[in-house]
Amino acid sequence: MGRVELDNGARQGLNDFGSVGYGGPCPPSGTHRYYFKIYALDIELDLPPLIDRSNFLNGIEGRILDEGQIMGVFTR
Repeated sequence: MGRVELDNGARQGLNDFGSVGYGGPCPPSGTHRYYFKIYALDIELDLPPLIDRSNFLNGIEGRILDEGQIMGVFTR
């Protein structure tokens, strides 16, 4: 598992593989879309490391100033 807390104090949550860090695209077969989202918040978060996506989204609810996303396509 990757580092949970970085030298700059940033904390990493769990990815879709259930571990820390970027795992990259891994479709079972065919073409799949991957979405990367970024959020501008009105506070600095104080969420625990190893948080999952659902709890992260609950933690930022009502604090989002703006958001963006980019979609990538990967074919195996």
